[in-house]
Amino acid sequence: MLGVCAVGAIIWLIPPPGGVEPRAWHLLAIFVATIVGIIAKPLPMGAIALLGIAMTALSGTLTINQALSGFGNSTIWLIVVAFFISRGFIKTGLGSRIAYLFMAALGKKTLGLGYGLIATDLVLAPAIPSNTARAGGMVFPLVRASAQAFGSEPDELFASQTAHVSSMYEAFLSVAVAVGTPPLLAALVLGFAGNLFSSLTHYGSGPAPVLFGSGYVELSTWWKLGFLASLINILIWLIAGGLWWKLLGLW
Repeated sequence: MLGVCAVGAIIWLIPPPGGVEPRAWHLLAIFVATIVGIIAKPLPMGAIALLGIAMTALSGTLTINQALSGFGNSTIWLIVVAFFISRGFIKTGLGSRIAYLFMAALGKKTLGLGYGLIATDLVLAPAIPSNTARAGGMVFPLVRASAQAFGSEPDELFASQTAHVSSMYEAFLSVAVAVGTPPLLAALVLGFAGNLFSSLTHYGSGPAPVLFGSGYVELSTWWKLGFLASLINILIWLIAGGLWWKLLGLW
């Protein structure tokens, strides 16, 4: 907290640039100190904001009426009341009951279930203005429960090379042979590809989610490196490897 105060004091004591009113410069010092306090979190954000408002009045930078003018804004109180109503929807379970009604009416198929969840979000939006509150507090729990009810678990998207190969190899091989690809070449290429995709995404193989879950590599970085790896693999396996297979008479 002393560091936050020091930031404001340093700016306060610096002479304002030419043409800048001292009160405006002091208000800037309080504003910067408040932002630093919110980031550093020596106290809860609400307490830091109230201290900043109090300092504008105690220092004479603003009058009390000016410092508290924001609390008299009808739009701000409209938002506050909306959040109170949203908490009521969540606490009483009314929002969940509305969602279940839509799911019961439209959830006979997966497409209808999706429309039901969208309709839930649409109906609750006027009463719950926070998109995060609706998605995290109501819609997501229902999506999660529905997925689990149908036996869909995230640790089961194909985060396994064995699952990938066992489910996709035969289908892809059949299609490749049907369109005229030499059977031996098709079988070998798909077999080779079964060892290449594990590093492409954060769910490409069993170890990938474990390594990604450590948090050391960001998702965007993982996908960028995976994209580069895929380009390198294409150059090696399809161009250099393809020429070598041609020499071997595989195609």
